[in-house]
Amino acid sequence: MADKLNYRIEITGPAGDRFAEILTPAALEFVAKLDNAFAGRRRELLDERRRRRERVQSGEEQLDFLPETRRVRADDSWRIAPPAPGLEDRRVEITGPTDRKMTVNALNSGAKVWLADFEDATSPTWHNIVDGQLNLFDAIRRNIDFTTESGKRYTIGDDPATIVARPRGWHLVEKHIRIDGRPLSASLVDFGLYFFHNARQLIARGSGPYFYLPKLENHLEARLWNDVFLFAQQELGIPRGTVRATVLIETITAAFEMDEILFELREHAAGLNAGRWDYIFSVIKNFSEHGADFVLPDRAQVTMTVPFMRAYTELLVRTCHRRGAHAIGGMAAFIPSKDPEVNDNALRKVRQDKEREAGDGFDGSWVAHPGLVPVCREVFDNVLGGWPHQLGRLREDVDVTAADLLDVASAGGEVTEAGVRANINVALRYIDSWLRGTGAAAIHDLMEDAATAEIARCQVWQWIRNGTKFADGTALTRELAGDFLADEFESIRAELPAGHRLDDARAIFTETALGEKLPSFLTTSAYARHLCDAR
Repeated sequence: MADKLNYRIEITGPAGDRFAEILTPAALEFVAKLDNAFAGRRRELLDERRRRRERVQSGEEQLDFLPETRRVRADDSWRIAPPAPGLEDRRVEITGPTDRKMTVNALNSGAKVWLADFEDATSPTWHNIVDGQLNLFDAIRRNIDFTTESGKRYTIGDDPATIVARPRGWHLVEKHIRIDGRPLSASLVDFGLYFFHNARQLIARGSGPYFYLPKLENHLEARLWNDVFLFAQQELGIPRGTVRATVLIETITAAFEMDEILFELREHAAGLNAGRWDYIFSVIKNFSEHGADFVLPDRAQVTMTVPFMRAYTELLVRTCHRRGAHAIGGMAAFIPSKDPEVNDNALRKVRQDKEREAGDGFDGSWVAHPGLVPVCREVFDNVLGGWPHQLGRLREDVDVTAADLLDVASAGGEVTEAGVRANINVALRYIDSWLRGTGAAAIHDLMEDAATAEIARCQVWQWIRNGTKFADGTALTRELAGDFLADEFESIRAELPAGHRLDDARAIFTETALGEKLPSFLTTSAYARHLCDAR
């Protein structure tokens, strides 16, 4: 470690059981050094995010492949680093929060990779963040178990999944760790604590410090992460290039810069992932002022087979395989049901989705529940055979233009009252769960996370904004949406026990879906109050 810091690091969150094992003076100093080195660039990039979004919304800027990076895209000679230990075969990846039960279940699920999620699947209470770090600390050292209420004890098996941690995005801060009163970047807190405590241990066990990077909007944000990796490795004496990162392509702007993102991270890159729900949310957010051509139908109708989504995923596979990177498919969120008919229908759809991905050349895909691992594995086994991936399938038949990526109108479909009500219902249920500290919530037989709430409430906002009409000619107004909100609120409240935060959920939904502007519920005043309520 380099020289000691000359400013004050303050923990404002309450102490918890074993928290001191994670929040050691040396670990906090390391995180503070990261923030000190990169906080300024982070703020500049976030400011440019906002300015660019305003330019796109106003029509001043048209999204296209960048002319200034044409040489990077045209150059066939460069490749990313070869697959790291434990990341050669990624045919099934399971995602979920870092609570103790999920940690044990995910590692034992039979999936090749576990996305240990500090981001959309975690409600970022102080307890959840630090406890999640503790659970990963214990799991990496094979010192973790879980006992059910019935007394059954689970431990990690002999062939656990490879851990890939997902820190929170660049746009968020951790309010419970401060330098001279200033909150730190949540990305650097999550990354820094995990890397500091576990990098050497992971390497010793034949793996390494691997990460999923969320919410990137351009290659300059990827460059910032690459510089963070270089700094962290040098600071702790970890060999350069040990870190591996898979980037979620879940913003419309990043879809135009996939080559450039891999290029910036190339010695640390592992692949790209198709983050479908956040991608749709990003489309709405960036084109919220562009009228009916960018109004999407009911959420259930925006499948991965609609033309603009298919263009994005096929371009992802082609880009990845051209550069030697893994292409990882989207989430199957279904939770196996006790109802045989519901179960059979859902599993059929999951199988069709994974067959499409495997057929398109993806090297693996995501599931949200251990019960889906066998389905996903079987589908990819049938396509891969004895191979660990499909990197040799270059998809040179794919030719995607900017117009293809922006052809939102090609989604077709319609907006229905049932679709509006479904969005309101699931958003209320999820936000209530999130406020109570659970970021991965089982709702209507699906495992939902923060991306669900984002797309559900922003679609309602978009439909109101555009006066979108149902088939009978009824336009969705703010008043009508308010009536639907009142109905769904009362329906949910009638079935929920005491202790829920449904009133707060309604207030957040009202603020972020029925107002004039389109804020993220993750950055509302209610969110800030929630995180400052040190739980």
